[in-house]
Amino acid sequence: MTSRQRYTRDLIMEQQATSALQAQALKRKEKLKALRERQLHGREQANGEPDCKRPVEETEERHRDLKLRNYTPEDEELKERQVPKAKPASVEDKVKDQLEAANPEPVIEEVDLANLAPRKPDWDLKRDVAKKLEKLEKRTQKAIAELIRERLKGSETELAFAVGSVTTEEADSD
Repeated sequence: MTSRQRYTRDLIMEQQATSALQAQALKRKEKLKALRERQLHGREQANGEPDCKRPVEETEERHRDLKLRNYTPEDEELKERQVPKAKPASVEDKVKDQLEAANPEPVIEEVDLANLAPRKPDWDLKRDVAKKLEKLEKRTQKAIAELIRERLKGSETELAFAVGSVTTEEADSD
């Protein structure tokens, strides 16, 4: 497959993915639109009038609960609605608790050098030499086996000679 064919294949796949995403987005928009219509239709039935046709008096009642936080009014009537300034809560205690939690108590205060040092100072040498010792052990076993075979061959000839001399002596004595 050439790079141009791969490029066109990738473009087609991207277009299909974007078209699928667009279709999903359209479905969501339609659902939201239907939900809004149901909510507006439900309000109209409850009040008997749509929201836009409500009298101005109802909207004024909502604004009578006016709370002035950042504005200092000059009118005496509005000064009564002014909310007293809030004092910020003390954060120092929370910060101290978090700092204490972040600094765990050390388990060992002093480092003992005897615990850090290995028990046997030549453990690493033994580890490195172990492989070489295995090879030497195999060679030693082979050499021992060879020596035993040689002795047996030598003893067979001596045994045969000894047996032969005994048989010749018996023949002479008869």
